[in-house]
Amino acid sequence: MSTLRGKAWQVGDNVDTDQIIAGRYLSLTDPEELGRHCFEGAYPELAEGFAQGDVIVAGENFGCGSSREHAVVALKAMGVSCIVASSFARIFFRNCINLGLLPLDCPSAVEGIEVGDEVCIDPVAGKIENISKGVVFDFKPLPPFLQEIIAAGDLTAYVRRQLSGARGAEVRR
Repeated sequence: MSTLRGKAWQVGDNVDTDQIIAGRYLSLTDPEELGRHCFEGAYPELAEGFAQGDVIVAGENFGCGSSREHAVVALKAMGVSCIVASSFARIFFRNCINLGLLPLDCPSAVEGIEVGDEVCIDPVAGKIENISKGVVFDFKPLPPFLQEIIAAGDLTAYVRRQLSGARGAEVRR
């Protein structure tokens, strides 16, 4: 996985999937359309100013509520490169991994990053640098197999890659 760099946007504690993408949009099938409605009711300033590669910085229990995958699809389509949170709802965390969006647990970074700060994240080394303030935060990197899923783009791409490698090995025998 490569190093990520973007502007930080903050949201609070217990941000649920309905705040990420309102239920009235769940019939949409186009990810880009979902992305255009991400956070529009809960954090309209974020929805309007977010740029590709920016980072969400969240409090505790981010992604609680429904286990729908639409929330992660909307975040990715909006351009989120990473979510740094104090903690995640369990199913949301796994949906992030499965859909290729990097979730990082790092409460110290959440406390030390403000809206608009420029951050640089090295997911393999376990470092988040707040470039704006010259401070570095350490976190426990995801296990290598989860990093591989995210690097592949999502779980489906990862499995396809694994299967094609296995088939190639069988053919060579």
